[in-house]
Amino acid sequence: MVLLRRVIGDALRSRRQGQHRTLREVSTAANVSLGYLSEIERGQKEASSELLSAICEALGARLSEVLGEVSDTVRVAEQMQGLLVPVGGDGAIAAGPPPAKAEATASVRREPPLTPGMRPARVSRSRQPQVAHAA
Repeated sequence: MVLLRRVIGDALRSRRQGQHRTLREVSTAANVSLGYLSEIERGQKEASSELLSAICEALGARLSEVLGEVSDTVRVAEQMQGLLVPVGGDGAIAAGPPPAKAEATASVRREPPLTPGMRPARVSRSRQPQVAHAA
């Protein structure tokens, strides 16, 4: 399940950080408390349309641009539903901007857990030094 508030928060945070701006700078420009903006960015609170518009304006972005990015991200997350692993206790999938627009935040392939018989082989193989062989 993709939480829209989390995807919106990720898009806003990504824009703010891309501009090298602090929460304080953007919250002051948008006339919203720093704590509330932080909760919106973390996907813990849903911003009203008026507040979302004010935050976008403070970031110098059009609301339609941000919502377009959010729509693209949700579309990709829905297509990759079986490939992403839920994070957190709410079962929501963390997703960032789609790979076509920015680096993927995370894509984790779902694998079955290691059985006790597989674990020693995996551990010993991963601890072996990697040696470059001359051709």
